[in-house]
Amino acid sequence: VQLVESGGGSVQPGGSLRLSCVVSGYSSHSHCMGWFRQAPGKAREAVATIYARGSAWHADSIKGRFAISQDSTETTVYLQMNNLKPEDSAIYYCAADSGRECTIATMSQRAPSLSDYAYWGQGTQVTVS
Repeated sequence: VQLVESGGGSVQPGGSLRLSCVVSGYSSHSHCMGWFRQAPGKAREAVATIYARGSAWHADSIKGRFAISQDSTETTVYLQMNNLKPEDSAIYYCAADSGRECTIATMSQRAPSLSDYAYWGQGTQVTVS
């Protein structure tokens, strides 16, 4: 399983970016996909997750500004980021899993654990300044 993120970059406060993540090598038809981020000196945190294109969860810190979505083939997940703030600066990681834990977390509208996700991308840098 391979996940490749793209779309990161530098933007001024109030600007927008759209991250994309393409997953390949996944045999499971329905699986969870999520975006996480890690700022320097801080723990990695969940930003948004989605399951089967219908159920989605967003962290309170980004709710109303960011939106996760998935294409019809469920091979690409997006994170539309609007009204970016300096505190959004971080490396953003895409993750995927087909397990029960990530599915329950998303459908229950709660934050996932990092351990709910087995497959991770390399990350893409987002800098807001």
